[in-house]
Amino acid sequence: MFLLYHIFMSFSVGIVGLPNVGKSTLFKALTKQKVDIAPYPFTTIHPNVGIVIVPDERLEKIAEVVKPEKNTPTVIEFVDIAGLVKGAHKGEGLGNQFLAHIRNCDAIAEVVRAFSVSAEGYGGLAEARPWASEGEKNQKPQYQLWEPSNPEKEIEIIKTELLMKDSEILEGLVQKLEKDSKGNKESLKKFEIIRKIKEIVAQGRLISEINLTDEEKLLIKEFQFLTQKPFLFVLNTDGKTELKTPDLTRLKMNLKEEGEISELSEKERNELGLVSQINQLIKNCYNILDLITFFTVAGGKEIRAWTLKRGLSAPEAGGVVHTDFKEKFIRAEVILWKSLLEAESWSKARELGLIKTVGKEYIVQDGDVIEFKI
Repeated sequence: MFLLYHIFMSFSVGIVGLPNVGKSTLFKALTKQKVDIAPYPFTTIHPNVGIVIVPDERLEKIAEVVKPEKNTPTVIEFVDIAGLVKGAHKGEGLGNQFLAHIRNCDAIAEVVRAFSVSAEGYGGLAEARPWASEGEKNQKPQYQLWEPSNPEKEIEIIKTELLMKDSEILEGLVQKLEKDSKGNKESLKKFEIIRKIKEIVAQGRLISEINLTDEEKLLIKEFQFLTQKPFLFVLNTDGKTELKTPDLTRLKMNLKEEGEISELSEKERNELGLVSQINQLIKNCYNILDLITFFTVAGGKEIRAWTLKRGLSAPEAGGVVHTDFKEKFIRAEVILWKSLLEAESWSKARELGLIKTVGKEYIVQDGDVIEFKI
């Protein structure tokens, strides 16, 4: 049985999009929490936050070998952020508040409407066509009008708003850092990279598309630029509309159906032959954040999965578990989860020489089972 636990190191994904594209429906399906859903803008003024288990069959398989008293999965946080509109970077539609919520997230899952809707049943042209001109939005349809989807247009609107906000912040930073850089080498480095980024963003390119060095990324980390965050696009489809998904950052989902599936028990889903894509979405979010999972076995009493950024060392992984494990780190004993399964026990794995002792320089691998020594 899975038990939730206090999050020592959480990663969050902000669910964004234009009004009424299915964000809250997705959040409900993800977290199975009841949220306020209605067909008009700004239903979600304050963000809902939900903690979601990262599906990982390895945890259960390790538990079959170790037979602990409890299993504790790793988790990821999802934040349901209210709909963005044109002009959000200037404060339109409570935009500044919404953009601030995005800034605090590690990644962005953008929900995009990818099916036709009735403008009349959807609340009028303003909601069915958020990219329309003000004149078009004010029209009142005298008949039922079916408005085709335009995923790329919706994606472009959100991209533009985030770029405009980053551009505004970059302008202020250039002015501030130019003054601070006189006689200060650190500020001078920041000034030079910020000025370079500002010029590229002005050309309409996302910061995530700029080839920055690790040092440059570290220098600008504190500013939490919106377009530096990794994106995943959730194309909310009715299952009928043909869509091309050119890369792994796009996932087609029928969110109405996902919402209905989330209300059913596992037995009911199996009987009806319904398959949810929620686990795939969670895994995709985990992947775009470049995260891995490692495991700890606390004296055989508890198996716990932990989330870690790819490429970090054993002491840094220890710090996720407890600050002492990083500060007082001496060494760690490590075995890949598959090797532990083959050995059928920790003691047998030790006898077979499958457990290796590593030092501070060891880079943790996805699926490592680790015992820290302090």
